[in-house]
Amino acid sequence: MGNRLSKIATRTGDAGMTGLGDGSRVEKDHLRICAMGDVDELNSQIGVLMTEEFPDSIANDLRNLLLRVQHDLFDLGGELCIPNYTLLKTEQVEQLDVWLNQYNASLPPLKEFILPGGTRAAAQAHICRTVCRRAERSIVKLGWADPIHDSPRQYVNRLSDLLFVLARVLNRAAGGHDVLWKNQNKVDET
Repeated sequence: MGNRLSKIATRTGDAGMTGLGDGSRVEKDHLRICAMGDVDELNSQIGVLMTEEFPDSIANDLRNLLLRVQHDLFDLGGELCIPNYTLLKTEQVEQLDVWLNQYNASLPPLKEFILPGGTRAAAQAHICRTVCRRAERSIVKLGWADPIHDSPRQYVNRLSDLLFVLARVLNRAAGGHDVLWKNQNKVDET
């Protein structure tokens, strides 16, 4: 891999085309490239989340979880880069379900919608969640045009749910709470 990445500026994309992992070339705005870009952006946003201060009670576990997710997202990007190739395994999707159940069990049930916010770390987790939903939409759109496996779509669907739960966990672990949405009609009536 070192020799492959030794030259970054190749100029092969100057005309608006780029190479896929199988050697084929597509337009830089191809649905596959858009999905790959959204997954890459998500991975970068998770990297930003990992620079935030986490409450000591969850810091190590959460950093390990997020690092594992970053590796999974790299696998996901690789799978999208090589048509008809599988890198993301069912076990990786199932692990998200385990974490989702684990962290959600510690939270009170929601009775209202919540707003993105609270601590800075929780707000960043919400940003990751929204970027994840965009990546999901891109992957779904790609799947309508080109055949893709189920795991990429399932993974980002579960991950966005997990990021929502982690935002709530981060707020509570820091001694805060969810920022509840207040229906303006209800507010005006009181």
